[in-house]
Amino acid sequence: MFPSLSRRRFLQSASSLAAVGPLAAYWVSDRPARACSFQAKNDRPIVGVVGPGGRGLGVARGACRFGDVAAVCDPDRVRADKAKEVLGGKAAVFQDYRKMLDAHPEIDVIINGTPEHWHTPINVAACLAGKDLYAEKPLTLTIEEGKLLRRVVAETGRIVQVGTQHMSESWFRTACELVRNGRVGKLRQVVVLLPLYPAKGGPFPAAPVPDTLDWDVWQGPAPQRDYCPQRLHFSWRFWSEYGGGKVCDWGQHYVGIAHWGMDMDDSGPLEIEAKGYFPNHGKADCYNNADRFVARMKYPGDIEMLYLVGRDKKYLKTLTDGDMTAAEDAELFAGVPDAWKQEQKDGIMFIGDKGRVFVNCGGVYGKPVEELAANPLPSDAIRLYRSDDHIQNFFECVQSREQPISTVGPQHRVITACHLANVSMHLGRKIHWDPQKEEIVGDPEAAESAYVHRESREPYAIPS
Repeated sequence: MFPSLSRRRFLQSASSLAAVGPLAAYWVSDRPARACSFQAKNDRPIVGVVGPGGRGLGVARGACRFGDVAAVCDPDRVRADKAKEVLGGKAAVFQDYRKMLDAHPEIDVIINGTPEHWHTPINVAACLAGKDLYAEKPLTLTIEEGKLLRRVVAETGRIVQVGTQHMSESWFRTACELVRNGRVGKLRQVVVLLPLYPAKGGPFPAAPVPDTLDWDVWQGPAPQRDYCPQRLHFSWRFWSEYGGGKVCDWGQHYVGIAHWGMDMDDSGPLEIEAKGYFPNHGKADCYNNADRFVARMKYPGDIEMLYLVGRDKKYLKTLTDGDMTAAEDAELFAGVPDAWKQEQKDGIMFIGDKGRVFVNCGGVYGKPVEELAANPLPSDAIRLYRSDDHIQNFFECVQSREQPISTVGPQHRVITACHLANVSMHLGRKIHWDPQKEEIVGDPEAAESAYVHRESREPYAIPS
């Protein structure tokens, strides 16, 4: 069971850490600002950007510090043309990544900012074409895709950075180092809390495909569906055809930090039991991913993880608006300690038998953090990979051929845990996982889940 101590009272005891104090220097990198030697034209990698939408365009803009964008690709020509303008106006524009790779063999680096269903086909194709790769999260659509990508990366020797930028933020590293060095004692539990993104919507009628959109290419390996604008851009996350929903979208970030602190780079959960709330109740032509869930996972070392969408202000508003009934809320949160039912902040709480550490995008908190100034980690302490700029770390490794901070192997393990939560949620029962064999144990139906493996629509199958 998870302790009943309110995390709010815990945070209040550490609230002074929100202000700049003596620990600020601990969180700021002591590594000198390193200028990648990409100033001369011949030193600057040639970059191709696939999926230059919101996040993809942001990553591409960061990449322009180190490389030159030669091509952008998006089935939505409006987005591709906008990206070309933002990225300097010189890039060639494509709507099919295969044509881009054929036309520009000189490309050194691919940035993949596509929706989830396109991640693995493009990532595999890029590696097989000899390109290094910045791969946005979630890493894969299924567990089997992750196994394949891991093998392809190993066989091709490409440098691949997964877009889990929190790993290059010092306070997340600090939290994980404290846990890995025993500053919370024996780690017992981890609580991972996400904010709510409501996904109530539909049914959405079919609409004419815009002249500027190649709808067949956008769907790619996903099942053929009638076009409606609600399937594109940010809201693709709400459709199971294209992604694993909030479980995977934020899970790659926050479960990833939990795994980092738990030292689970090469392992994963043993038991997974999850339930979700589907706001559209399976109606046709509606968003069909769960927008809130509660998952319990048991890990090696007798560590428990509680992974859930928290009952924040946005969540509570859905109750008053009638998007979810009180009975449905009570059923979803049955057995969850009151402290976590009431919590308003998202983040990761590491709970040991001697203390706690909480970390989120705002900072790192807890008594072990307060004690760092007077009692720093010793010289022989476990130190984690240090990166203070995710895209710079990637380009440094493109140049040096060293491994970046967020590689495919550990991140495949992270997203596997998230996929397993989806398997359990959709089947409505506990499942068992063998992290050494990477197999679901004793449940053939679960092993055939679409989150383990799904067929790709031709001619967009993952390259062999």
